[in-house]
Amino acid sequence: MRTPDHYLKVGSGTQAAQTADCMYKLEKVLEDKRPDSVLVQGDTNTVLAGALTAVKMGIKVGHVEAGLRSNDRRMPEEYNRRIADHISHYLFAPTPDSASILEDEKVWGDIHMTGNTVIDACERYVKLAEEKSQVAKEIPFDDYILVTAHRAENVDDQSVLSGLVDVLDKAPLPVVYPLHPRTKKMLGQFGLYDKLASSDNVHLIPPAGYFDFLAMMRKCRFIFSDSGGIQEEATSPSIRKRVLVFRKSTERPEAIDTGYATMVGTDAGDIARAIENEVSAGQAPSVPSPYGDGNAGKNIARIIVEAL
Repeated sequence: MRTPDHYLKVGSGTQAAQTADCMYKLEKVLEDKRPDSVLVQGDTNTVLAGALTAVKMGIKVGHVEAGLRSNDRRMPEEYNRRIADHISHYLFAPTPDSASILEDEKVWGDIHMTGNTVIDACERYVKLAEEKSQVAKEIPFDDYILVTAHRAENVDDQSVLSGLVDVLDKAPLPVVYPLHPRTKKMLGQFGLYDKLASSDNVHLIPPAGYFDFLAMMRKCRFIFSDSGGIQEEATSPSIRKRVLVFRKSTERPEAIDTGYATMVGTDAGDIARAIENEVSAGQAPSVPSPYGDGNAGKNIARIIVEAL
């Protein structure tokens, strides 16, 4: 990707400080550019900041990935996406279920079911990722579980994180784990990092770029993750991998309903049994992705152009 036209340089910090810093800096950009509309995608603090800043300046807002709900109050993202949905003029829902949620909540904006651009990206770049990625040379396993875990409700809980380390160390298939900075910090704080790093069954690597991660998703047997986006990416026609969801709730129920994902919770015993079952009997679903056919971006662009 090319260098962004504007880089706000909003680093880490508290939820409020990060959101406020983004709003303050983004307002100056929007004052200069005066766009006809602002698109925000997902449920991060930048989505909340972008939507709030634009709407307070009288600029129309479009929310990509609208209508996702976990109904889990522990997740900061749940507040971000709910607020963004209720102040947006255009709501681009990835699935019929997410569109129905928006209708039930009686949002003010126009609802459009478009699919999700994450599938567009996977389909566009997966072959290029396999050509360019060098990550396979760093992985000593031919067959492995791809693991990610970074959510505060998981990695900030010592008992949950300790249980995860034990499960991965004893997993029936080798594990490749791109380690998120937050998780690495908490592993060190809880005295768990050395055990994980020294495990013969676990191969730790730094956080992976997009191409490397696509290549690993294609190569792995299945995925164990607390990520939301991975639950969608795994359903892409070029990937089609099962995901064991390391969470107690998800805003992507369509992945579960179509057999691409299974919620396994955070109990170590439940996780171990789920991994055992997946290794012995799991297979990738053959049904189409519930998140679209790779044309979501075109659908969204067409709607925006026609509306403006």
